[in-house]
Amino acid sequence: MTESTVVTISDERDWDRLPANEHQHPGTRQRTVVIGAGPAGLTAALLLARRGHGVEILEADATVGGISRTVVRDGWRFDIGGHRFFTKVPEVEALWRELLPDDLMLRPRLSRIFYEGKFYDYPLKAMNALRNLGVIESAKCVASYGWARVRPPKDLTTFDGWVSARFGRRLYGTFFKTYTEKVWGVPAETLPADWAAQRIKNLSLASAVINALRPRRNQKDIVSLIEEFLYPRLGPGMMWEACRDRAVELGAELQHGARVASVEHRHGAAVAVVTVDGERHECDSVVSSMPLSALVRAMDPAPPAHVLAAADGLRYRDFLTVALVVPEDAGFPDNWVYIHSPQVRLGRVQNFGSWSPYMVKPGKTCLGLEYFVNEHDELWDMDDQSLVRFAREELRRTGLIMSDVPDDEGFVVRVPKAYPVYDGAYARNVEVMRRWLEAHAANVHAVGRNGMHRYNNQDHSMLTAMLAVENIADGTAHDLWAVNVDEEYHEQSATSVAGAGAGGSGAPATAAAGTGRSAPVMV
Repeated sequence: MTESTVVTISDERDWDRLPANEHQHPGTRQRTVVIGAGPAGLTAALLLARRGHGVEILEADATVGGISRTVVRDGWRFDIGGHRFFTKVPEVEALWRELLPDDLMLRPRLSRIFYEGKFYDYPLKAMNALRNLGVIESAKCVASYGWARVRPPKDLTTFDGWVSARFGRRLYGTFFKTYTEKVWGVPAETLPADWAAQRIKNLSLASAVINALRPRRNQKDIVSLIEEFLYPRLGPGMMWEACRDRAVELGAELQHGARVASVEHRHGAAVAVVTVDGERHECDSVVSSMPLSALVRAMDPAPPAHVLAAADGLRYRDFLTVALVVPEDAGFPDNWVYIHSPQVRLGRVQNFGSWSPYMVKPGKTCLGLEYFVNEHDELWDMDDQSLVRFAREELRRTGLIMSDVPDDEGFVVRVPKAYPVYDGAYARNVEVMRRWLEAHAANVHAVGRNGMHRYNNQDHSMLTAMLAVENIADGTAHDLWAVNVDEEYHEQSATSVAGAGAGGSGAPATAAAGTGRSAPVMV
């Protein structure tokens, strides 16, 4: 049996006690259209509704949560890509705990690399790595790292050079290159360093070895090394369903199947959002988590040709999960396992039972086999039964599980535009679109992952929404684009949201560190 679904992506403060605008007449209160009901959009909708603003949420899909939703099929629950709830932003964690006071579990983190038939622990354990690589190969890797410290690569602007400088050429080739090329579908040397710098940050071979020699603890200095995290009992979608319900209780209006056709603007501001059915939603401001390129193309009047060309230049990587039901003892303790072997296209395997036992059925578990694809390539267009057979055979070839994989249950979930691609031109293209929007629609606030074409985690996306709400309701000038760019944010706790300076100074330098949306990188 197979079943398929397509997921369409479209100063610390107490957010629950923020006052509504008491003296504002209901007929004249500020109205905001929120495009998209993912983490960023729903966070903005909830906080604006608490301020007494009129809020309309336009969601193209039939459910909420975006890629942070939980897909349910025949009683099985699938987390699309794996969402750890961990953050250094106190406002974000406070909102999580408020929305699900009784349903957040503290779960152990375990994710390993599976390469050439062996498991490599992560965080690094010296004896495990030595045993798997062997003495000779380990010595070569250490020597390669030493050489990189003495003579680092000349070009550190590429993924290839950036990672090699921190791990050495040999470890880069063993672990980073193959997996990264699976994720993005292009040679690793053509990728810019931006993505690695954002996702790996201050992790290096030296810091990993030092970490391996320290006593075990719940490490949070480097986000990749956290050992436990919060997780909703029934998956991440549970969080966003609760957020939706709370926003609607406070007066927000939610429309499903509301695909945006155009955003009307004049005199430097957006004035209405029009859906494909012709319904016009007048507004004083817009919070947009729809893909940045689609937002720019929807602007009416249209931007000039060079701005539209920038929108056309943004690329996305699509994603599909094949969920296979297996006996409980055929699973593994990891939340997920990275498959670095170049012999298979399989990138990562989730064990949904390890995320939450409430997501699976007694005596069985469900494994989510993840593939990074391009929409309408051969895997994307493969029929579901063939995909299930293909994935089952790849799982057998890896040797990841010892028992045979039953043939009776399999499910396919396709996710378009799951990952914004960091290619050589993306930063320039984003800057062109951003500057045009600031000049011609200054009341449009781009938030979230696809809304900003930035590989934000769940908490980063929420923080951009929180800052956007302050800009709309309080007239502050937080720079949303400063969230998740500081080199040191993994190492320090966040300063308060209200501490972010006005006048374009941006979000706090330690704005956000989290693993709300796990990155497809060796972590």
